[in-house]
Amino acid sequence: MAGQLPTHSALDQLLRGLQLGVDPSELHGALCGFLCAGGEASEHGWLEQLALQADRKDHEVEMLLDLFRVSAAQLLDPQFGFELLLPEDERPLRDRVDAVITWARGFLGGFGLAAGARPALSAEGDEALRDIGRIAEAAPSCDDPDSDDESLAEIVEFLRVAAMLLMSDRPEHPGGSQSVH
Repeated sequence: MAGQLPTHSALDQLLRGLQLGVDPSELHGALCGFLCAGGEASEHGWLEQLALQADRKDHEVEMLLDLFRVSAAQLLDPQFGFELLLPEDERPLRDRVDAVITWARGFLGGFGLAAGARPALSAEGDEALRDIGRIAEAAPSCDDPDSDDESLAEIVEFLRVAAMLLMSDRPEHPGGSQSVH
């Protein structure tokens, strides 16, 4: 097992305190998309992307480094332990639906940043990326909470599997190997 992600609420509180102006699900989606597309993966680079100093040694930086480390490890976990960072199940359905869409949008942004406009993907990877795009464009309604809760669980599972597929499909960096530091 690859470890536990911070909770959505804890990361939300941290991001608000740092005034980074990003939703926890979007940040996690962007990180995962970047890693899945073969983006350069280093802890120092991750903090630089967030405009934080890598030499800071405080709780805030540690939580963000944990997010990076756990996400990278989960995406490579042979036991398929990857999880999306979403609000807790006790949160209203609408909040959880919005977070899934936000995660998908973040994933596409991170993936595009690392892979460019025309990534070299397998047919399955290309289809998965297109489907993530459809989820990111969704404008759902929450009319039937029981049915919608089931549908949301299916979408989350699809995104989880699609991210792991894209991680295994990612191109190798020229002149190097894919390693997560």
